[in-house]
Amino acid sequence: MPRLTRAESQARTRTRLLEVASELFLRDGYAATSLEKVADAAGYTRGAVYSNFRNKDELCMAVLDEIRAARVEDILAILRADTLDERVHLFEAWAERVVGDPGWTRLELEFGVQSSGDEKLREELATRIVALTELIAQGVRSFEDTDGIKLMMPADQIGVAMLSLGVGLGVFRSVEPKLPIGALVNTLRVLIGVPVVSP
Repeated sequence: MPRLTRAESQARTRTRLLEVASELFLRDGYAATSLEKVADAAGYTRGAVYSNFRNKDELCMAVLDEIRAARVEDILAILRADTLDERVHLFEAWAERVVGDPGWTRLELEFGVQSSGDEKLREELATRIVALTELIAQGVRSFEDTDGIKLMMPADQIGVAMLSLGVGLGVFRSVEPKLPIGALVNTLRVLIGVPVVSP
């Protein structure tokens, strides 16, 4: 086998560190996961971690970026479904599976608290939150454009409302998984002007 270039080797190291960090952050939480633990579990020195990430905050942000990117891919796939009814049903199935995931929910909460004491980190996280609300707004605008429905309030406000309700319900479902996801899905139905489905 040909030897890896330095860039290829570093990329492989970074990928491995992110995989291990994701596993540890999701299992143990932000506070309990140290860079030393990540390095040990990945089979690298602490120096290898620092050559890829400035600190634990940067590593955790990278992990959350990857998780959110996967969630965004899920949503984009849902938006490609042929009919509005199919998109809503796919969203409901996705939300049932994802909203309230204990590890992800705890990590987002812990990291949000962590970022509040660091202005630069807070700004980076705020940028990502705004991007998520804009993605949701773009999605509901597609309902208006392709399905001819009338939104019940501006798309950007729907983006904020849906993200806020999703996060809040996620926190509560991480404690009580039996809380119905229908509250989130029917709110979406109300906001995009389609009939609410009774249980």
